[in-house]
Amino acid sequence: MHPLLHIRDEVQLALDQDRPVVALESTLIAHGMPWPQNLETGRLLESRIRDKGAVPATVAVLNGSLRVGLDAEELEQLARSGTDALKVSRRDLPFALAEKRMGATTVAGTLMAAHLAGISVFATGGIGGVHRGWQQSLDISADLPELARSPVAVVCAGAKSILDLPATREQLETYGIPVCGYRTDAFPAFYTRDSGLGVDARVDDPAQWARAFRAQRMLATMGAPHARPNTRNYGGMLVVQPVPAEHEAEAERIEAATRLALEEAEKKAIGGKALTPFLLARIAALTDGASLQSNVRLAENNAILGAQLAVALSKLEGWEEGA
Repeated sequence: MHPLLHIRDEVQLALDQDRPVVALESTLIAHGMPWPQNLETGRLLESRIRDKGAVPATVAVLNGSLRVGLDAEELEQLARSGTDALKVSRRDLPFALAEKRMGATTVAGTLMAAHLAGISVFATGGIGGVHRGWQQSLDISADLPELARSPVAVVCAGAKSILDLPATREQLETYGIPVCGYRTDAFPAFYTRDSGLGVDARVDDPAQWARAFRAQRMLATMGAPHARPNTRNYGGMLVVQPVPAEHEAEAERIEAATRLALEEAEKKAIGGKALTPFLLARIAALTDGASLQSNVRLAENNAILGAQLAVALSKLEGWEEGA
């Protein structure tokens, strides 16, 4: 094992035995929710993955290594640290590791770790994307190019509703990232079930999805005899499913809270990687916690689906990791 990469024994054993593993990000825990709900949610997601027959692998940076899989004590330590933990994307990893900082990995950081560890499925709440006002700020999340370069399936409830969703959808197409709707034809808007945008394809069961994901992997190995061997020039897939209907937030209320939170952020000159945590916290406050409850339930729903997809992938006849 590389000195900067530490895979928990339970996770490594599952990978060695070709058993299903699901990666989880940690910014949801450190930056996305308040204590102690963040710890309760982190434990809930891991529990739901185990219930469905897969092994959870929460990713974080601790003690100078990129950790793939946390024990109970490490998960609590991260949750208690809250926003004191560094928010770690790809660009932040060298400094977080060299300085032995505690870090919570974003979608991009977790994607990178999952790929390095050999994990094929990653469940999260919502991905980052193109921010509103991008024409002036050029603020586009590192999640998108990382998804384009990491051969990992990301299960989510679409992109966060604070974003410019049509522009995000266009960027996904530009990067060649397939957007697969799980039992839906609509691209979800995180807290709400339908953004008014579509998906590239729909699947209605995990086995159907596994066949499509295997085909995506196999395409990377195709080529004429003179083609460069062992190419890995392929990316991941986005699997979207809407928040459960009973936990959907009111769209107009979310949009009003988002606009107000964006105005506050502009007045306070909050931007960069601090923007999303600020907006999510303010929207939660402005909606009296309704958005936070939706966030917990959709993350739980995605963890369950992530485990089901990982199990289907591990059972697929002829599947070989890296194919």
